[in-house]
Amino acid sequence: MLETITEPLLNWYEKDHRILPWRQKRDPYEIWVSEIMLQQTRVETVKPYYERFMKALPNVEALAFCPEEQLLKLWEGLGYYNRVRNMQKAAVLVTEEYQGILPADYDLLKSLPGIGSYTAGAVASIAYGIPVPAVDGNVFRVLARLQEDEEDITKQSHRTKVEQELAQIIPRETPGTFNQALMELGAVICVPNGEPKCTVCPLYKQCLAGQKGTWSEYPVKKKAKPRRIEQKTVFLLLDATHAVIRKRPKKGLLSGLYEFPNVPGTLDEKEALAVVTDLGFSPIRIKKLPDAKHIFSHVEWHMTGYAVKIEEPEPFSIPGLIFAEIAQTGEKYPIPAAFAVYAGYLNLKLGQEKYQEEM
Repeated sequence: MLETITEPLLNWYEKDHRILPWRQKRDPYEIWVSEIMLQQTRVETVKPYYERFMKALPNVEALAFCPEEQLLKLWEGLGYYNRVRNMQKAAVLVTEEYQGILPADYDLLKSLPGIGSYTAGAVASIAYGIPVPAVDGNVFRVLARLQEDEEDITKQSHRTKVEQELAQIIPRETPGTFNQALMELGAVICVPNGEPKCTVCPLYKQCLAGQKGTWSEYPVKKKAKPRRIEQKTVFLLLDATHAVIRKRPKKGLLSGLYEFPNVPGTLDEKEALAVVTDLGFSPIRIKKLPDAKHIFSHVEWHMTGYAVKIEEPEPFSIPGLIFAEIAQTGEKYPIPAAFAVYAGYLNLKLGQEKYQEEM
């Protein structure tokens, strides 16, 4: 069956593919950056980040030597910050060992930090024309529906099988186009949420799930474990022009980013004021803020918030805390989108919201 998909797939892609900024050239660095950004992130979300990132860091060497806080600020709002940290580690190696050019070798690409078989396949095939598959979630979905494949797509054995199947049919002349076409089909036609657009799918005649109407049963994926719930109380500690922030630990969730002070649990106003006093501040008044929730891959934060007007400390010398000018906080310090609701109280725009406003 798979041998019959190449021609209609490529014909469809040639006519109907989306125009995306990273598709304008076959630059390995640009392809790499875009593929890392697109992991677990929608295309429309990525576009402004990509353009801003490439303007600031136009090549591997610039990424390798970028200060961490600038790097995290460029990534602010995309989430999964280890992606960009691993990119920088890889950029350092590429600068030192490959003269700043990503190697034209699938196995060498795969050996770099943060680059797995999918990203290595995408860069190798699209930038260098190496006939290796690039299998992402879109490709898993398309192939599972085509063949009514009941295997669990989260198993490494299934990935290996799919990569071996595609290696047999990938066109040697246009491997990058073929890989992009499969991914594009999954992104815009054989979609993950809602009914696929079978009536305009170039592979409808070959698709078992499309013909039988069983598309909702595929792909098969084991159920994820329930997320752990964490209750937090978040504090906006403010005087007329400053807000208190702190840097998160170097390891763990959102490591190295900045946040508003917070403590575990859901506190009432009396308990919240006691925490503020224990931190070394003199509270003047307190205001309850809206509750907020942020979902990570394995944990949910359920947050209670308070804005607390404080007397300006003179001098400010509380270990671990920064008395930052509100007007500069959004520009200088990378603050994760988990705190977007409370940043909004200060008229600070974070990540995607900020970039959309500037467009």
